[in-house]
Amino acid sequence: MSDLIQQFIFASAQRTPQAEALVYGAQRLDYAALAGAVQGAAHGLLARGLRRSERVAVYLEKNIENVAAMFGAAQAGGVFVPVNPLLKAEQVGYILADCNVRVLVTSADRLRLLAETLAACPDLHTVIVTGRAQDLPRLPNLHVLPWAAAMQDAPPAAPHRCIDTDMAAILYTSGSTGRPKGVVLSHRNMVAGAVSVSTYLENTPADRLLAVLPLSFDYGLSQLTTAFRVGATAVLINHLFANDVLKAVVAEKITGLAAVPPLWIQLAPLAWPADCTLRYLTNSGGAMQRATLDALRAALPQAQPFLMYGLTEAFRSTYLPPSELARRPDSMGKAIPNAEVMVLRPDGSECAPNEPGELVHRGALVSLGYWNDPAKTAERFKPYVSPQYGLPLVEMAVWSGDIVRRDEEGFLYFISRNDEMIKTSGYRVSPTEVEEVVYARDKVGEAAALGVQHPALGQAIVLLVYPRDGAALTESELLAAIKPHLPAYMLPQKVLVSATPLPRNPNGKIDRKLLSTQYAHVFAEGA
Repeated sequence: MSDLIQQFIFASAQRTPQAEALVYGAQRLDYAALAGAVQGAAHGLLARGLRRSERVAVYLEKNIENVAAMFGAAQAGGVFVPVNPLLKAEQVGYILADCNVRVLVTSADRLRLLAETLAACPDLHTVIVTGRAQDLPRLPNLHVLPWAAAMQDAPPAAPHRCIDTDMAAILYTSGSTGRPKGVVLSHRNMVAGAVSVSTYLENTPADRLLAVLPLSFDYGLSQLTTAFRVGATAVLINHLFANDVLKAVVAEKITGLAAVPPLWIQLAPLAWPADCTLRYLTNSGGAMQRATLDALRAALPQAQPFLMYGLTEAFRSTYLPPSELARRPDSMGKAIPNAEVMVLRPDGSECAPNEPGELVHRGALVSLGYWNDPAKTAERFKPYVSPQYGLPLVEMAVWSGDIVRRDEEGFLYFISRNDEMIKTSGYRVSPTEVEEVVYARDKVGEAAALGVQHPALGQAIVLLVYPRDGAALTESELLAAIKPHLPAYMLPQKVLVSATPLPRNPNGKIDRKLLSTQYAHVFAEGA
């Protein structure tokens, strides 16, 4: 039994030390070697003075050192913070400062881009640099050393004692307003999630899972934890094109592939071989379009599609069994193992069949809350009194912000969100976070970022701006100005410059609902 997330690796190493665990290009590690790399990273972090529950940020593309650093931080008794490699220096700096990161693991090229930003991270004391660490910048008050040196001069040290309810990781996700929030996951959360998902996917040591998605994304990180839980193989890929994914599936004889709707749209029309080894496909991060699903089922008849719904605050909530696809392709399915998913009214009472209500998740997968933000935690995580055994058993449940309905047979269907979050390319994007960057431009007087339905992205960002004091402002000029400050998935697909001030609601705020209605079909054919 593994109580801590890194113990999956050590347990698999004990059972099958020579089984292939992790692949990255030409590098292939069996479980014994992976366990050694994780242990070495733990010793290196402890030698740098890492204390119990201190944060270790990993800002790298997917590679061996990335995995070793994350699970090594957990083994040392620290907390790992995977940072999306697509983020710009400003966003990385915010994350490092927000959760008081003590050690940063990154590459030399990325460190040079971060050099100025790190001055605003007072808790950071050590930077460990992977790859060819030559001509590194000298950073005041920071100890910068190569990965090899950090591992070599690290004498064995006892890890800090941890239990399953201690913090294991912090994953940053956009909220409906303001900066990203750090979702705090315990070892228990992550272990329960891996056990649940690997159970309904029926993962075995024979599986080979392709890790396509960012490891900063709970869905991406899950490819590692589910593989390590059963002793399967995880194959890392940093792809540029959809065809790169197809080539990796064929070359590595992949059996499990996880992706988000925009990537599935690109993958569906490719020339998949008749003898493809894929056993299953999984989708999360938004609903898969029916045409895409049909195309995948036709191209890969032997691969079972699992349509899933999840939120970072509770990892994964529902899945639709492949056997139900023909009957109810638009359903989110039912709760995953070891989770209860309820549909509740605002007063907390349960909705009747087909009555819209908010999806509420309870159980072992509900995270600990938002890092250092009790107010936002209280908004989303609320006490739930379990009606069991006549005892006053109070636990925390997470209110998702999603409006759903449950049919008479218990299957769930998504209706809408009750906040302004934009869901694009599998990411959740805060409109406020985009608008803050836009407002920093001198010529912008008013701005509103909207999520509008898009045939390939799920939603795309439409930015409406009203120039300040009659200034001349063009779409290309504004896009060029904000591009250095936002990752690609946060960039607007369309910028519309308004000749009049943006409409206001009775409270004096920009009327987002009216604007969303007005521009709902801006990406429709012929629009």
